[in-house]
Amino acid sequence: MGLMGAGKSTVANLLSRTLRRPMRDSDADLESRYGATAAAMATEVGPDELHAREALVLKEALEAEPPPVIAAAASTVDDPGSRSLLASAFVVFLDGPPQVLAERMRSSAHRPHFKPDLVEMLTEQRARRLPYFQEVADVTVDSTVHTPEEIAGIVLARLGAHPRAAREPEREAEREAERESGRDGQL
Repeated sequence: MGLMGAGKSTVANLLSRTLRRPMRDSDADLESRYGATAAAMATEVGPDELHAREALVLKEALEAEPPPVIAAAASTVDDPGSRSLLASAFVVFLDGPPQVLAERMRSSAHRPHFKPDLVEMLTEQRARRLPYFQEVADVTVDSTVHTPEEIAGIVLARLGAHPRAAREPEREAEREAERESGRDGQL
């Protein structure tokens, strides 16, 4: 989780490959489901409907099997229902100074520009969302002082101590045993 420009997709992609888990990206899920980018939806249906759609694709991603690595839209942390669903997940908050995140956004062609002053927008969003990010986060990393590879390493080091993460290898071992014995859910 984190604001736009924090590096969520990049880090999630690295973790997905390392953990051999599927990756879900809210931006890609929105575009696949609704046929439009988040920027286009913000204009066409308004921010409230966009945020409701972002919460829905997060819910679907959290319910997916096997559990994926998710790059969630920043707005989902505003939704109490989404925060409740995140309680059972290992959540990483990628933080950073709004000035640096704004510079990253300016250099990215696919990012929506909601306001002329990106620093002001991100500063406001960070101030409003920070308590929520802190509420759901198992680990917080300043993504502006670490490379994506360093962040992935920090996350992987912390992941083993998380209760849900600790259960996953057991579940995978059970699934592997079922496949080997021919009892892989097929009748």
